[in-house]
Amino acid sequence: MQTIETIKLLKKKLKLQKFKEVISECKEILNKNPNNTFILNLCGMAFQKTQIKESVSYFLKAIEIDKNNLAAMNNLANSYKSLNKIDLAEQLYLKINKIDPNYIQAIYNYGNLKHQINDYKKAINIYEKALKLDNKNLRILFSLVDVHQSVGNFNKTKKFLKKIIVIDKNNAAAHKLMSNLLTYKKASDKHIKLMEKLIINKNLMDEEKIDLNFALGKAYEDLGNFKKSFTYLEQGNLLKKNKINFNIEKENNFFGSIKEIFNEIDFRKIDLKNNYNKQEIIFICGMPRSGTTLIEQIVASHKDVTGAGELLYLQQAVENNFIENQLLSKSKIINEINNNLNSINVNYFNKLKYSNYKTKKITDKAPHNFRWIGLMKIFFPNCKVIHCTRDPKDTCLSIYKNNFSSYMMNWSYDQKDIASYYNLYFDLMNFWEKKLGNFIYEANYEKIVNNQEKEIKKLINFCELKWDPNCLKFFKKNKTPINTASVTQARKAIYKTSLNSNAEYSQYLNKLFSSLELSL
Repeated sequence: MQTIETIKLLKKKLKLQKFKEVISECKEILNKNPNNTFILNLCGMAFQKTQIKESVSYFLKAIEIDKNNLAAMNNLANSYKSLNKIDLAEQLYLKINKIDPNYIQAIYNYGNLKHQINDYKKAINIYEKALKLDNKNLRILFSLVDVHQSVGNFNKTKKFLKKIIVIDKNNAAAHKLMSNLLTYKKASDKHIKLMEKLIINKNLMDEEKIDLNFALGKAYEDLGNFKKSFTYLEQGNLLKKNKINFNIEKENNFFGSIKEIFNEIDFRKIDLKNNYNKQEIIFICGMPRSGTTLIEQIVASHKDVTGAGELLYLQQAVENNFIENQLLSKSKIINEINNNLNSINVNYFNKLKYSNYKTKKITDKAPHNFRWIGLMKIFFPNCKVIHCTRDPKDTCLSIYKNNFSSYMMNWSYDQKDIASYYNLYFDLMNFWEKKLGNFIYEANYEKIVNNQEKEIKKLINFCELKWDPNCLKFFKKNKTPINTASVTQARKAIYKTSLNSNAEYSQYLNKLFSSLELSL
């Protein structure tokens, strides 16, 4: 029998993310008492953060011993959700709800599942049900902020942000999100003054300081005070850079491995004999902040297209099938081709099926997919690839002004790192264009802004779609959810003020812009 002190210590270590220690100590206890459901559940929770597949067996064992163990059932459902076993996860969440309709953790996680598969309407309903049980729960409130913002319900987004700030007036994340929804007119604005007061609080965590610096950077840009804006942006980026462990050499090696592999592949000789899903994907990719969200909003406004947003499915399929020792594996790709297999296509569509999209064509606008264009050509032969381009300086400045949640953006908090990554991207895209030519369509942001109807019609024609006037009115539809930093901009009509946006910051970004010379 474990003492209360032992259990408290294990829970504390789990909270401190000492997962290996928790697993080791739980296993020692389970060797003596294999039917301890609390320790089985705790061990499974630690495995969720390290080897998620291993967590499943611990939760199953706990449920086998105690069939009404709601905590273990909820955790098992979470593991299934992360492993994309959506059906199994949903069954468990619903089962918990039958046993205890007020079990708020399962209700909230079920909302997350619906959010994950882009079923926003159901996600909102479920989150609101959870909120009725605990109307001051910040996790639920932030989830409602996220989902309402994604579908363009900005008034409701503000409503829930205000609720968060009433509960916790010092919540930096809420202030950061609010700053994106406001257009500041004067330096004496109450929200600016509140954030300036908060940021000098010595008790702030680094992540809170980062959020406030980016928020104030945006606020002072609205006011046209670019010197002060940059001061905050520079500090936010420096703090974020110091929090992450990023080495550009890994990216150099990875991009090099892509070119080395595909330089030796003759695409003309590859035929997977129709071994692929016939549903057509329109991959929209390029550098982040290059106009990918705008292009998706335009294309997905077509009546025969569904916008799926920024999916991680291709990235995950590549990681599961073709990555070895942190590099792309030529042998695994060749083996897949020679054996007429298409695991990457199967994995992708297995995940996509849960969203139940009805249209023949679907957009996937994950920007970093530009790395996988060679794989798209082989394993998604009926897809369309749209490469979004924008003035390099405007693109890189826009990256520097944002605090991203994805680990794939860890290169974006240092001027030289941004320039280095941009040059790697630029070089790889030149490589793809020489190898694949007309397979890739270039959608240039500046051309679209300056000649909307002509360029949009060319874009729709490339997608092999009949003309639909809705594509010119994309900003009126809110048809496709947006989960990126472009969420507010892409809900507006195309505007020219974003052109040459770097001019006001150029004197502060010499390290960045001078390193982009090879790309200009």
